[in-house]
Amino acid sequence: MGRSSSPAAEQVSDDLRRGAGDFLEQRRRIAGLTSLASAALGVVGLYQFGLIRRVPEPSLPFLGADAVDASGEAYQELKTPDAALGLVSAGITLVLAGMGDRDRARTQPWVPLALAAKTAADAGGGLYLLAEQITKHRKVCSWCTVAALAQLATLPIALPEARTALRRLRGRS
Repeated sequence: MGRSSSPAAEQVSDDLRRGAGDFLEQRRRIAGLTSLASAALGVVGLYQFGLIRRVPEPSLPFLGADAVDASGEAYQELKTPDAALGLVSAGITLVLAGMGDRDRARTQPWVPLALAAKTAADAGGGLYLLAEQITKHRKVCSWCTVAALAQLATLPIALPEARTALRRLRGRS
């Protein structure tokens, strides 16, 4: 009973947990930043699902998580809390960061390219939601801001491996 393993899966395990070089540190940083964004979105999700009454944040005049995260815009897409959608999106980013061994830019170049595209989408989405909060609500959610900044920070970290993968693909042509 249970799952089977393979040498390839064992290699990914070793590379991600203990390996160095070959963009592994960058992949770890992307995973860490994406996990930070997920934690922040988790707090917002607790509020949006009614599990907590208020979003905990400092009492500063420019902060207004309760108003921002309870707005209709926050429930518009799929008529569900946007924090839940953000968590699903972060899960996809984590899968792409973890997928493949240390040599994936050479053997699976589409994976680093997909990760770069996904981090670009994450960064753009985070900035868009932050701009929406500022322009529509004149306040921001501190937790959403943490998530957006973490998402933005992943993009430049993903680009070097994507460039290597792109060079690999061009070399095949």
